[in-house]
Amino acid sequence: MHNSLWGMKHICYQGCATQAFLLFFFLGIEFSLLTIMCYDRYVAICKPLHYGTLLGSRACAHMAAAALATGFLSALLHTASTFSLPLCQGNALGQFFCEIPHILRLSCSHSRELGHIVVSACFCFGCFIFIVFSYVQIFRAVLRIPSEHGWHKAFSTCLPHLAVVSLFLSTGTFAHLKPPSISSLSLDLMVAVL
Repeated sequence: MHNSLWGMKHICYQGCATQAFLLFFFLGIEFSLLTIMCYDRYVAICKPLHYGTLLGSRACAHMAAAALATGFLSALLHTASTFSLPLCQGNALGQFFCEIPHILRLSCSHSRELGHIVVSACFCFGCFIFIVFSYVQIFRAVLRIPSEHGWHKAFSTCLPHLAVVSLFLSTGTFAHLKPPSISSLSLDLMVAVL
């Protein structure tokens, strides 16, 4: 009986670690790909004559590989550092998803993970600055287009990407920077699903 209970906790712990790894892996890939897509829009609108040379198949393959590597390294660092921490407050999260902030609340010490969070925040901030700078350049180029049809065509290629970036960043920012006073189980669950 004792071995089967230990086995269930071990499987749940491995499942939680797998879920956290996959979450960080896909988040890293998604943010990298959103940044790459922004660069694609920038080249298509601001440097259309150089599009074929700047974004050829070889460049696209390198950027896709860089996105995969970024997601994998981020996930590996976060998962390894988080799940090597000793837990002092039990192992029940009370959450639908196995997320790093909830695990850190259960741990005795989380200084190592805070270092990885700072590195990830710097990466995300760098990507965000790149996206903002690219869209400033895109909007400047679009405003120089003399026809209204040209404006509409250029903006129609950018708006879906801007909507996805806005949704991705706003829910992520709210989830991790909201004050604890407005935190509730149902609100945390809804934001995690978004």
